[in-house]
Amino acid sequence: MRRFKIKLCKATAACALLIAAPLVAGQAMAQNAADSTQAAAETTTAAAITYRETERPAALEDSFGAETAAVPTFFEIGTLDGSTVEAVLWEPPRGPAPDATLVLSVHGSGNSYAGNPIVFLAPGLAERGWPVLAINTRQSGEAVNTDNFFDIENDIEAAFHVARDMGYESIVLHGQSLGNIQVQFFAATHWDDAIDGVVLTGPFADLPWKSRHILVQDEQNFADLADAAFDALRSGRVDETLPVRMGWITGQQVPLTAQHFLTYRWGPTSSAVGTYWIKRVPVPVLLVRDQGDAIVRDFEPFMLLSEARSEGSLVPSIDYIPIENADGLSPAAHGFDTNRSELIEVVAGWLETQGL
Repeated sequence: MRRFKIKLCKATAACALLIAAPLVAGQAMAQNAADSTQAAAETTTAAAITYRETERPAALEDSFGAETAAVPTFFEIGTLDGSTVEAVLWEPPRGPAPDATLVLSVHGSGNSYAGNPIVFLAPGLAERGWPVLAINTRQSGEAVNTDNFFDIENDIEAAFHVARDMGYESIVLHGQSLGNIQVQFFAATHWDDAIDGVVLTGPFADLPWKSRHILVQDEQNFADLADAAFDALRSGRVDETLPVRMGWITGQQVPLTAQHFLTYRWGPTSSAVGTYWIKRVPVPVLLVRDQGDAIVRDFEPFMLLSEARSEGSLVPSIDYIPIENADGLSPAAHGFDTNRSELIEVVAGWLETQGL
């Protein structure tokens, strides 16, 4: 198994004694020097990112990858905090170019690399020469609305270092829907020379505001959620499901944990605010929205665009490309379901324009 490791020197009593002891001659000095050398050589692994190639997951549908010439390889990635991330690496049919830019792709709420749009965007880009490493974060599937916003950083960081260990020196971060804010946060707080761009598809602007005023639209429900979340926090139960449910995208009431509500949905403490993070991203950015998207409103990308172009913003350039949809509004358009080839062409064209 290939590993990326962080190693720390382990200080010992011998180190401290050598620093504090008075100077002496001869054998004592030699012995202290030997003790110091030995202590300095003693190291321990405090944390490690690991990964291994696996078989194709049995849960994947037969149609997964059936209509592409791109080549998928599956991995399990171990994060610094001990979680496991499932991933698939899509590579061009003839293999990647030596200097190829890799796209690291992060899905939306409860979704996965097998859902729209990543399921077609990733192989579509790989067919055009851009390998894609797509991951399932710890909020994938049934874990939706249970995660702590800050823990997702560990999933993205692990995948990022795996890509670097694979030899990729140029990486573009891609986030879809909820993944858009997780990618913004990572790009804004990890100024790594290997990060050359950020692509945000179906991007909301301000999730706590959106949650309260568009998704929930019930002040009593939102107040009850806050009370339950704070009660769980103070009693050490932040990862347990709250007794109160939250209004959701399609109108149903859904379960969630206190840590999710407080780090994503509650305005005073949420970090899921794109209008804050977007201006702190120091690389070129692409925004893409399907005009039929019934989940992300048409004004939300413009909120991000405005902040990215505001005075003092670190963003060197930003492009917003809306994709027309003659079918009207629908939740499916959030995943670009009827604009598959158009999305691939938009992202591939932007990557090419950026020289990536």
